[in-house]
Parts: sequence; structure tokens; C-alpha cells
Amino acid sequence: MFLKSNIRYSIKTIASLSIALCTVQGASTQYEGDLSDVVTIDELDPSGPFNKIWEPHFAKWSDDHYICAYGLQVRGKVDMGDMVASISLDKGKTWSPRIMIFDHQERNGSVQYAYNNAVLFRPPGQDVIWLYAMRAPMHYRDSENADLVAAYTADGGYSWHHVELAMGYQGSLIIVAGIETVKKNGVNHYLLPAHRNSQRHDLHGDRRQFVLESTSLVHWNLAGYVPYARDDPVFLHEGKIAQTDDPNILKMVMRTATMDRERPLNPPLAYSSISKDGGTTWSTSQAEPDLPNHRSKAFFGKDINGNHIYVYSNRVDRRGLYYKTLKPGGNWSKEKTFYFNDNRNSYPTLVEDTPGEWLAVWDSSNSPDKRRTAIRFGRLKK
Repeated sequence: MFLKSNIRYSIKTIASLSIALCTVQGASTQYEGDLSDVVTIDELDPSGPFNKIWEPHFAKWSDDHYICAYGLQVRGKVDMGDMVASISLDKGKTWSPRIMIFDHQERNGSVQYAYNNAVLFRPPGQDVIWLYAMRAPMHYRDSENADLVAAYTADGGYSWHHVELAMGYQGSLIIVAGIETVKKNGVNHYLLPAHRNSQRHDLHGDRRQFVLESTSLVHWNLAGYVPYARDDPVFLHEGKIAQTDDPNILKMVMRTATMDRERPLNPPLAYSSISKDGGTTWSTSQAEPDLPNHRSKAFFGKDINGNHIYVYSNRVDRRGLYYKTLKPGGNWSKEKTFYFNDNRNSYPTLVEDTPGEWLAVWDSSNSPDKRRTAIRFGRLKK
């Protein structure tokens, strides 16, 4: 079950990282928006073997110790490469050099894989952080037909141990959004949203949003699919699950596109679905008239005070990030600026820090013409 440990740093190296975290390059001070303390975690070397740095995810190890995992895309591939992490020991002010988690140059038996789409998760009450990602054979052009792979860290992100998962779900998948924890009969059940886009390479494939479920974080089964109206098919994907005002109801807000050509809907709106049984069955999806979606991942979450937040791109070219908030029993707020700096920004992930205040990571750039050349961090305060 458990494969060899992927320990990349000796005790001496770990100590060096702990003492001397790298100086943040290019803290973005001229931006517009409600974020504070924005810094650059990592930037792409234009002369290196990768042509994108993208899709970060975030977890807290302690009040001061943070972990951000993200991907490095190999040149010539659409969305596949290495999976790395960076660590901050000072609440996000500075970040360590890259720590390898999954290396596309290493073989797993006779197969060489490439990796993408990190999802970090710290189970409630446990001193361990899991990373889930996708892997696909290296000869694939893209990761539309990938499977699930995992690793965990028990030392705050310095070393990562690979785990071969037991999958009850048998099919390709794509993951992006974080795991939601629900209790059923006193037992923690972990819900991982995923979708399938096998239709891109197979005329008889499909495009479906679904949910995986586990009580162990090692053995995953299919919980259920999110249905759409038969007379109005929509490509539902990259959904994020959060609690609602009713503790017995979950809600998933999803990225959307046309089913036939993967283009933005008209009008470009997110869709949502609810579950009243802990994530097993989901209602027929419906448009969210107040939540824009221009065919890009958004973040949907709820803070400890019961307020919801939705962070999104309001243009197809992902020029900036914006957000709306929803108080219990109220309506969605008007659009607010999350981060804008005349560059490209996408794939936000937020984790609540203190009640009502969020920590955020996203992929960014330094130019309106280039995307995914930097990973950034910031705080959204009350």
C-alpha cells in the first residue's frame, strides 16, 4: 500500500531551509483590491524546462507555518509535469525554495508519469497533511484521462511519502477543489469533488461532475453524480463543496461550459447543486444568477461565522480576480476587487485563518500577455 518515501532533504538541508527561507521575489505592491500582504511564492524561470507554474493549493500546519503545493508544466505538454511545495515559517512573508513531491522523471515501475492539480487537506485533529493530485502516463498530451495519486507529510511539508490509493471508483478523473468533511453516524466522511472529460478524446466519452467519498483517505468510492437538465446539458466541472446555512445541506458551486465545445455559457454563470444526505445524492444543477463564471475555476466557501465567499474571474482572459460575499439569510453582495494588477490570475484557493479572515493562493503573472508565470499569496481581512 505504502510505496517508498520521497524524502528529498537531509536533516542538514531541513535546518538550512528553516533558518534561511528564500527572499520573496517581487512582492506585488502596486495592485488593486482588498487583499493585503501580497507576496510572490515562486516564479517561472523562462529558460528552464517548464513553461508554466500553476494551480496552487494551500494548507496550514500551524499559526505560523504554511504549505503551498503547485505544479510545474513540462514544455510540450498541455497541463502535466512536476508537483512541488513551498513552505513559509513566518505567516506567508517569505517562502522556501521548491521541495519535490512528484517528479515526472522518476518511473513508477515501468511507467513514467506526469502530475498536476494539487489538492492539500489536513484532516480534523490530525498532525498530517495529505496531497492529492492527478497522474497520467508521460506520453499523453494532456491529463484529461488521469487517475488519482496521493502523498502525505507528517513534518510540515519537508518530506513527502507516496501512497498508492485503493480506488473503488474505476474511471478517469480531474480534481481541482478541496475536500469537505461531513459526519455520518459520528464518523468523518471526506468528500472530494471531481469531474470527467473523457469526451475530449473519445466521441463516446462524457463530461460529468461527481463526488468521491472516503472514511480513510486511502480507499475512495464514488459517492454520486451531479445531474443536469436533459434538455439543457451543461458541462459542470471543478465544483467546490461547502456547508450551507442549514447544517444538514451541502452546496456545490461549479465551473461551467457548453457541453459540445467547452465554451462559456450565455450568460456566463456558475451552476450549483445541493445534497441533503451528506454528499451521496445531488439535486439537478441550476444556474446561479448572481455568480459569474467565464469557464474558469472559482472558490466557494463558508467561514466560521456563517458567511459565504465566492472568488472568480470576471473575464475570459482572467485579467483579475473578484469576489462576492453572502451573509446568513441575505443576498450576494455586489462585485468587489480581490486582486488586479493588469496581469493574468486564476485558480484561487482560500483557507480560513482567523474567524472571517482568509489566506489565499493563486497562479498569476507579471504581464497581461502571459499567464501562469508566478504563484502568489495574500490575506483577505474583514
